[in-house]
Amino acid sequence: MSALPRKVAVVGAGDIGSGWAALCAGAGWPVTVFDSDAKVVERALHEVPRRARGLVALERAPQGIVERGLLEFHQGRSLLQTVQDADWIIEAISEDLPAKQRLVESIELVAGPEALLTSSSSGLFPDDVFARSRRQDRCLVAHPLNPPELIPLVELVPGTRTAPAALQRALDYLRSLGRMPIVLKKPLPGYVVGRIAAAVWRECIDLVLAGVIDVGDLDRAVSLGPALGWAAAGPHLTYHLGAGAGGVPLFLQRLLTTFEAWWSNLATWQKLEPEQQRGLIQTIEKAYGGKVEMLRAARDRRLSAILRALEQSRTT
Repeated sequence: MSALPRKVAVVGAGDIGSGWAALCAGAGWPVTVFDSDAKVVERALHEVPRRARGLVALERAPQGIVERGLLEFHQGRSLLQTVQDADWIIEAISEDLPAKQRLVESIELVAGPEALLTSSSSGLFPDDVFARSRRQDRCLVAHPLNPPELIPLVELVPGTRTAPAALQRALDYLRSLGRMPIVLKKPLPGYVVGRIAAAVWRECIDLVLAGVIDVGDLDRAVSLGPALGWAAAGPHLTYHLGAGAGGVPLFLQRLLTTFEAWWSNLATWQKLEPEQQRGLIQTIEKAYGGKVEMLRAARDRRLSAILRALEQSRTT
């Protein structure tokens, strides 16, 4: 088991970076946050403590996170101040490969020799992200889901030169944060979670644009239908259990032909045309426009309740 980090540096103070910072501070770890954009830092000054306090309110972190001085923010040319003495450096900027490569190169110039460096990329190959690094042995992708401080799953994607010790260290840090990391055996575009989400969302978009169902009912169909079952068991186990004692062999015997007929009729388009984009935006804004903050807070409460129930079920 790796020792806990003396300090975590989060580089990129957007939504993902703020979530990482809130999560680590919630665990009692000192955190420094950096962004080159002053407006982003200004927003993070309020957002990270708010999300950290949210963890306290949801009983997912101890009292006094912010008051204990665990959070520090930097902007502009202070990357050195941010990453010096950090045992774990989290890159969390937007999904822009050249920008990530330049940032990794800059981080490496000022990072300590033993610092672990992870990228929060949601689908880029780690060998590409860390192509300019001279120490690829300590680098890998740690892709969180949004919001990172609530959803426990993190995809770990090592590169071809990632040392086993660096992977183990990332596993230890994440488990200490209450995360549930999964390790990909090989990288592929979108990793695992992104590919599943992209496939499901394409069908969801197609059903809405085809006039089959309204946005609100579609979201309920997913969240209260397969997503609820998958939260408890995942798709393979769900279908394995669906045929009783016969398991998946019986399920395939009975329903494979039906599923194959459905698969042949699913959406297969590769690009969302501008007209489709406009239609999708209009229908989503009609359903949810003007209520984003209220809906986000409600989502976070539901997520926490689901996670609490899942945790309790594992201990009973």
